[in-house]
Amino acid sequence: MDLQQMRYVVAVAETRNFTRAAERCFVVQSSLSHRIAALERELGVQLFARSSRRVELTSAGAAFLAGARECLAAADRAAADAAAATGVVRGRLAVGVIVTTAAVDVPELLQRYRTQHPDVRVVLRSGRSDELAAAVRNGDLDIAFLGLPEGERPSGVETVVLDHDEHVLVVPAGHRLAGSSEVTLREIAEETFVDFVRGTPGRAQSDRAFAAAGLARDVAYEAGVVELITRLIARGLGIALLPSAFIRPLAAGDPGLALVPVADGPHRVECLAWSRFNPSPATLAMLDVLGVRSRPRPGEKDLRAAR
Repeated sequence: MDLQQMRYVVAVAETRNFTRAAERCFVVQSSLSHRIAALERELGVQLFARSSRRVELTSAGAAFLAGARECLAAADRAAADAAAATGVVRGRLAVGVIVTTAAVDVPELLQRYRTQHPDVRVVLRSGRSDELAAAVRNGDLDIAFLGLPEGERPSGVETVVLDHDEHVLVVPAGHRLAGSSEVTLREIAEETFVDFVRGTPGRAQSDRAFAAAGLARDVAYEAGVVELITRLIARGLGIALLPSAFIRPLAAGDPGLALVPVADGPHRVECLAWSRFNPSPATLAMLDVLGVRSRPRPGEKDLRAAR
């Protein structure tokens, strides 16, 4: 058994297709299939159930997959640590990002990081703040850019504050409140709202603000992406509260939307999270690019103080 066979098994398990797995591994399919078959003979078990149309893990394959991933991660870390000892950063950096990130220009950051550390393979994944924080805590992501209600921080990870922001009211251009200098939550509580899905951190920011004001509201439309939220608003189907730093550049190019400040609206914090347990050289290199201390002490930090 060798690491390459493990990589082949992981690729087939993730793609559920021998051809796509071979393409991912840059090898001909016959070679990949032969190596996996040889591994199955060595182990004395069948790792995959195969048909002309389907490929699925067997129970033995699922058990093997978990250990294979751990072995590969350990091998990658060992290689990265050895390279770091010579001053070269290698390995893999998994980055999570919410779609409303505004404190950092993520594409520019990744380009700058690649220029400085071309031997690191960077992978990017978008999602909700709670999901991304959990992925960092579990080791599936190395770092993540989050947006959370003011005063809330994820547990089990290191965090650094990137920026503080407040929400603005987003209404259709022809709405009665368009052009107002400022509104309060009470003035808009009877409106129909568009918002993120209930139970997500993005939704919690507005829900908590209305609850703190002792107000109820009607969220008729729930969406997982900002583009759909703004399209619903532009059609006159509702209004929304969205982070100002993110929505202002979008609204500036959309004549169908208008923004109004909210006197007592929600506030959020954008922060960076990373694992507090033995961060990889690639992770430490990203913290350096961001201006965060490479080996921070436990507890919350502020990025502006760390620079």
